[in-house]
Amino acid sequence: MKMEWNKFVGKTLNITMHENYGIVVDPNSNSPIYEIVFKSGTLIAVYDDGLLVEARREKEEVKIFVPYQSIKCVEIFSF
Repeated sequence: MKMEWNKFVGKTLNITMHENYGIVVDPNSNSPIYEIVFKSGTLIAVYDDGLLVEARREKEEVKIFVPYQSIKCVEIFSF
């Protein structure tokens, strides 16, 4: 299935990424803990190879490019 992302421009997305973000060690079990990467923001543009999301972080507008192959799951708000 191919998503038609253009119909979601202007909507808020929460994107779960395939990649794990950093590895930390649990001091109690001495085993690694993988943190899941999330990207959140408003979808502002759609490209052949990914999505451009805009978010506000520390009082600054940030644009985040998310390649399609990095996307594991997307939540779409105000659908």
